[in-house]
Formats: sequence, C-alpha cells, structure tokens
Amino acid sequence: MTMLRRALVALGVAGALAAALRLRGSGGVPPQGGGWRELSGPDLR
Repeated sequence: MTMLRRALVALGVAGALAAALRLRGSGGVPPQGGGWRELSGPDLR
C-alpha cells in the first residue's frame, strides 16, 4: 500500500510540474522575417 501511495504522489508531482511548464510557455512572438520567397530567373536552377 505504501508503494502505491508513493507512486501516486510521484505521478502527481510530475503532472503538476508538467502543467506548470506548459502554462508558463515561451510567450515569445514568432519570427516575422524569413520563410519562403518566390524564385525567378537564375534562381530556378
């Protein structure tokens, strides 16, 4: 019974830590530059 209780506590702590990290997140703005551009002329080769 003690081992089951310890396992449940460990799962709870891991879940709380994962939730805290997920909620905190990076919060940054995605980059606005770069990405795809249209090719023309010699760039097509």
